[in-house]
Amino acid sequence: MLGSPPDAGTLEAYATIVHRILAHGHRIAVVVGGGHIAREYIETAKTLGLPRKDQDTIAIHASRLNAKLVGIKLGVPSVPVSVNDMLSKLARNRIAVMGGLRPGITTDTVAALVAEAWRSDLMIKASNQDGIYTADPRLHKGAKLLRTMSYAQLVEVLGGRHSPGIHSILDPVAVERIAEHRIRLVVVNGGKPESVLMAVEGENVGTTVS
Repeated sequence: MLGSPPDAGTLEAYATIVHRILAHGHRIAVVVGGGHIAREYIETAKTLGLPRKDQDTIAIHASRLNAKLVGIKLGVPSVPVSVNDMLSKLARNRIAVMGGLRPGITTDTVAALVAEAWRSDLMIKASNQDGIYTADPRLHKGAKLLRTMSYAQLVEVLGGRHSPGIHSILDPVAVERIAEHRIRLVVVNGGKPESVLMAVEGENVGTTVS
């Protein structure tokens, strides 16, 4: 949840958290989205009558620009453009940062693909909410935070179809891959960088899907 373009203070806080996690011997794959800038480009592309593939391509470039900035800050400026390239950089550097991959999927799905290929023991999604709720808490005052979920519940609550610029806690394509490959997931509030460290350390934060 870095903002778009990324907020300097938030990025500094995340850099500190990432280095603390690395100091504990973990390897970290960071996947950065395009945020508001990507959605603005998509809206312009729609107005111009460009097809969905081109709308997604514009969003991918926006996410890679964000990833470049984050990577430079973390000392890994080269942005992978494939899952295999991401895994190679993780093997060498213990950390790598990438953005979008290809049209038809969001960076949520990119993260799921990396976690799947890497056989990660944990995937953390930093969202704009404290976790996954029974309904959108911004629209429904009675929505309740779900501390734990099964994969079946995840698909029921967040499943659906992809569309360019989709704005959801997790995109539906990622939801299906996470459920299919049983990727352990924790969804936290990205506005609180320390929650990522808490998730890594196994503390009860956000929503855990397992």
